[in-house]
Formats: sequence, structure tokens, C-alpha cells
Amino acid sequence: MIKNDLFLRALNNETVERPPVWMMRQAGRYLPEFRALRDKYDFFTRCETPELAAEITVQPIRIVKPDAAILFSDILVVPRAMGIHVELKDNLGPIIPNPIRTMEQVNQVFVPNIHETLGYVMDAVKLTKEMLNDEVPLIGFAGSPWTIFCYAVEGKGSKSFDTAKGFCFSNPVAAHTLLQKITDTTILYLKEKVKAGCNAIQIFDSWGGMLSPVDYQEFSWKYINQIVEALAEDTKVIVFGKGCWFALNDMAKSKASALGVDWTCSPRNARYLTGGKITLQGNFDPSRLLSPIPTIKKMVHEMIDEFGKDNYIVNLGHGILPNIPVDHAKAFVEAVKEYK
Repeated sequence: MIKNDLFLRALNNETVERPPVWMMRQAGRYLPEFRALRDKYDFFTRCETPELAAEITVQPIRIVKPDAAILFSDILVVPRAMGIHVELKDNLGPIIPNPIRTMEQVNQVFVPNIHETLGYVMDAVKLTKEMLNDEVPLIGFAGSPWTIFCYAVEGKGSKSFDTAKGFCFSNPVAAHTLLQKITDTTILYLKEKVKAGCNAIQIFDSWGGMLSPVDYQEFSWKYINQIVEALAEDTKVIVFGKGCWFALNDMAKSKASALGVDWTCSPRNARYLTGGKITLQGNFDPSRLLSPIPTIKKMVHEMIDEFGKDNYIVNLGHGILPNIPVDHAKAFVEAVKEYK
């Protein structure tokens, strides 16, 4: 039994004494302990070495003390397992040297044997569970098929992903074929993560907000929903779409246990759009953690008041920024624990 099960109770729509709290990217560059390991090992070495991934995962549990851990990994381990070469360059982010632009290239992408290609992630899950010693739940995650597709086709990060969108509109058969392969791989991958010990799963649709509401349904949501349907019997699934407030109503009708909300959507609108019953997660502006600590605490309490303490998980509206002082991250978590 997990000692602090507040996060799981919130996902179960149970009444809680206070909402649980964790932060996206909480195992990250704002922590000096993380930076020390980053300076010693390159990014994919950290992802692919279970001992390093587990240590990085538990760092914030020791230091910041949130109510859940999220496994240190990356959404791009999935395309790498599918035969898409991914490099990570300092100050540039992910680079795909041979972006996918033709049906011939799509046909070369394969749905892999998860144990052979991503077994190191399962080893990291098992090791992390040992290190957590049932103190808090462990969240596993994956990128949405659309978000992975964006990198695979664009070849790099982008402010608009016009090339990826253009591929969908000019070559929809190839686009849907690739999206389905990513979806099938992601389902297999996440099912193994749950078997290995993850207590819940989050799907990150980081670039869903690049699509119009109509195109979102065709190129993103229908694939996310396949994943939710496939996993709902095995575990709790959180769906977080950045900039996707327009899809919250449809998302709320799915088997997802919780929906993430970014800081551009007010708690009131999020509750209205989702029918007021599903658990919501979010939505503190990550930049607001640069505010003075008393302001952070006041704003966190106001945010909880607006969402309501039940059916709610306190989080940021996106990942924590590298320049956030550790004391401010701690204050964010402490503010939730002090909430009455």
C-alpha cells in the first residue's frame, strides 16, 4: 500500500482533506542535484541507465516533497525505438537528421518489440519503485502521437510546426499511417510501464494547440483516445493538451481519469467545459514561480479555491522552468500542504 495515496484518491474522485500536488518536469534542471548528473552524463545516457533515471526521479521527492513522482525519461524514446534517429543538441533541443516526408519513409518506421527496445525504461520503473519504497505513487508518461509526429516530420522543434501540419494536409494517408504506428507503439509501451509498476499514466500533447479544433479531432484526439481506451482498464490516465482548451469537452467524455489544463484557461472555464465532475490538473503559470514566495502561496490558495479542493490535482500549466529557485518550487508545494 502506498503511504501517501492522495494523488490516487484524487484520480478516483474521492473526497480529500487537501488536493495533491506535483509538478511537470519536477525532475529537472532547476535542481542543482540534477545539474550535477547532467554535467557528467549526456541526456540519452541518463534516460537509458536505470540507476540514473531512478535517482533523478526520486531527487525532487527528497528535496521538494510533492505527492507523486514522475519517471525521468523523455517522449522521444518512443520514436527512437521505432527506428527514427533522434539526436539531442545543447541549446537546440531534439533534432531528427532525416525527417519523415514521404510514404516510403513512413513504411520504414516499425512498431518495435518493447522489451528489446525500451526494456531499460521498465528496469528504471522497477528500480524507482524500490527507491520510493511506497512513499508516493509513480507516474509514467508518453508524448501524444501528434506531438511525436511533429518532431518526426518537422525534424526539430518549431513555433508552428507548419511542415508537420502541411504533411497531414497534403499527404493524409501517409500521415495517418505514421500516427497509427506511433499510437500502436505507445499503447504497447505504456501497458508495459504499468506492468512494471507505474501507478498512473500521463499523455503529454505538447503541440496539440497548433491544430484547429477540427484538425485536432482528426490528427490528435482520435489517437490519444485510442491510448486512453486501451489503458483505462489497467490504470488511471491523465491527458494534458497544451493550448487545447477547445477539446476539453470531448476529452471529458472519454475514459480519462483526469485532464490537465494550462494557464490560459481559467479554472471556472475548465470546470464549465468539462461538466464539473472530472478531476482537473493544473494550471499555475510556470513563470509565476518567479514571484515572491508570499505571492506564490497566496496565488496557489486562490487557485485551489477556484478549482475546489476535490476532483483536483495542483500542478503547473506546463513544465517547471530551469531558472526557478528551488525555494520557490518548495513554496509551491508547501502552499498546497498548508491549504485549509
